[in-house]
This record gives sequence, structure tokens and C-alpha cells, in this order.
Amino acid sequence: MTAPDPTENLLARIAEALERLSPPPPPRPDFSAADAFVWRAETETLVPVRKVSRVDIGLLRGVDYLRDQLLGNTERFARGLPANNVLLWGARGMGKSSLVKAVHADVNARLAGTPDFSGLKLIEIHREDIESLPALMALLRDADRRFIVFCDDLSFDGGDASYKSLKAALEGGVEGRPANVLFYATSNRRHLLPRDMVDNERSTAINPGEAVEEKVSLSDRFGLWLGFHKCSQDDYLAMVFGYVDHYRLEASEAQIRAEALEWAITRGSRSGRVAFQYIQDLAGRLGRRLEG
Repeated sequence: MTAPDPTENLLARIAEALERLSPPPPPRPDFSAADAFVWRAETETLVPVRKVSRVDIGLLRGVDYLRDQLLGNTERFARGLPANNVLLWGARGMGKSSLVKAVHADVNARLAGTPDFSGLKLIEIHREDIESLPALMALLRDADRRFIVFCDDLSFDGGDASYKSLKAALEGGVEGRPANVLFYATSNRRHLLPRDMVDNERSTAINPGEAVEEKVSLSDRFGLWLGFHKCSQDDYLAMVFGYVDHYRLEASEAQIRAEALEWAITRGSRSGRVAFQYIQDLAGRLGRRLEG
């Protein structure tokens, strides 16, 4: 009888110890648990969001054309038709992220009960986790659902090379973007990169044109650009009175108009965000909760 090889026993014990030390693979996500999820890059898991913080699409005023563009693109994708990645860029507080969440809810409501429609899922990825986007795409690729991966306030600063991961995940690489995934992002910058970063590339590169093209080509991965601009006084007041009607706040039109304009002046800005901040102040003074 041959004696057991001590080397083989040692190797087997080492392999068993390594298996015990290695973390178990993350569980497959249950996409029926919620309509929205948050991506946790450190564990490569999706956390369901039980209640999404969003406003009704009818409360988003002054962005009718942009709303219709995003609605059309999103509904086509949810129906399995061709659609584009979307970059919503421009002025702060004008409802870019609110529009994404509102459109997601509206499309799900429109298509509920449609044959072969199992719900459109919204996946939020944080800006600092963009380098993990390929791993998220791989997780979603074989799922029998359709997904919008959403990154709010996306931009890149000097020395930050993670934009290359985004470029590869959106259109590049051997596999390319999964057919069941679209990427929506909001940003204050049209090209996602600061001007000084582009100018620095131009001044230091051997071929300045190619260097700038490398940076600008990131935004070209988004087939649909939706630009948000500062709103007029009339649009701002329409937002305010839209909230007033929706929440049934009882105050005179003259009082609301005067207070809302003064509120905007003190903030130095007119936007949907400023309008809602005024509404929160008004509701608090009236002793009303913002529900419904």
C-alpha cells in the first residue's frame, strides 16, 4: 500500500484554507423586489429601494420639450425598440435628476399590463463608483429585464482617468453595452470635463487635436443630449403655482407671487429646486404636510 504523499496533503489543506478565506459569491439580485436599486460597488450587489424619492411628472414645468424627448426615448427602450444613452446637462436645480426618476415611473405606469413587459428597472450608480460600471453591466447583461443605469451629477476632474471605464462600458470593448441596458447621466457640464482639463491636454500633448478629441469623445457616447437652461420668471412662477395647486396650499395669489419672487432674489437663482424650497417654507408656515 502506497503511503500518502505529504506534499499533496499540504496542498489540499492550503486550498481548503483559501476557500474558507475567500468571500462567497454575491447572491443573484431579485429584480422583482423593487423598481429601483442602488449599486454597491464594494460588494458588487444591488440594494433595493423600497420608496424612490421623486415628484410627479406633471409637476415638472418649463421643460416640456425635454420631458417629451426623454419620455419617448425611455418608452421605446422599455418596449424593446432602439434607444439612446442620454446626457441631461445644464443649469443647476432645473430638475434633471427629478425628470429621470419621474419618467421612469411614468413609463412603468403607462406600460403596466402590456404583454411581455416585466417592468423597467432603475439602477443608481454613484459617481465615485464609475470604475465598477463594467462589473455592473456584466451583472445585468443576462437578466431578463431592461435597465436604466443612472448616475447623478457626473463629471470628471484633472487626473481622473475613470472616464475611460465609462467610455468602454457605453460603447467600446469587445462586448459593448448590453442590449438590455441604457445609461442616463446628469451633469452641469456638456462634455463632462472642465475646460482647464481640456486646455491642459491641448497644451501638453504632442498632437493637441487628438488629445482634445479623446476627452470630448466621451460625451459623444450619449446619443441624446438634453440641455437645461435657467428658467424665466414666468416659468419659475408656473412651477410655484403648480406645487401650490398640487399640495392644496391655501394662500392668496398675490402673497404667493410676492413671496416666491423675493425668495428667488434672496437665493440669487430661479429654478425648480428654488421653487420647491419656497413651497416647503410656505407649507411649514401654513402647518401643512407635503403629501399626495
